[in-house]
Amino acid sequence: MPITINSRSHDLPEDPRVSLLDFLRHDLGLTGTKKGCDHGQCGACTVLVDGMRINSCLSLAAMHDGDHVTTIEGLGTPAAPSKLQQAFVEHDGYQCGYCTPGQICSATAMLQEIANGWPSDASESLEGPMEASGAEIRERMSGNLCRCGAYANIVAAIEDVAAQEDPA
Repeated sequence: MPITINSRSHDLPEDPRVSLLDFLRHDLGLTGTKKGCDHGQCGACTVLVDGMRINSCLSLAAMHDGDHVTTIEGLGTPAAPSKLQQAFVEHDGYQCGYCTPGQICSATAMLQEIANGWPSDASESLEGPMEASGAEIRERMSGNLCRCGAYANIVAAIEDVAAQEDPA
């Protein structure tokens, strides 16, 4: 089976040692996904695989036969940005922008985790609806580093989108 990336089918690389990150960047030219630490510690390489966030630097492309991968390029365009992309702009949730694609991919999955009622270490309860509070967002986004320190603006952008999606 081929791998589907941003709704387009691709053959996997012949070399089974190629990371998903390198496949995206070097083979497919999807340079929005960034290589930061190459050790899974910074989150700059975060992408969505079947809706779940992963560090693409720690995953081999060959492991994703048949999977659906979404990168920052698959979430929105300059002409039609996603709600999170727009919120990051409105709240100045970036400075240099290097970590921003990983932050947005991670936040996209994180909001779905909250909607699904999945608890985190910061959750008040293990059951029932989860709230996208500042503490909850900070805990769930802790795997995505921003060396510029735009954390307050990142949290504000995510809170803004969470409030728009909250049915209450």
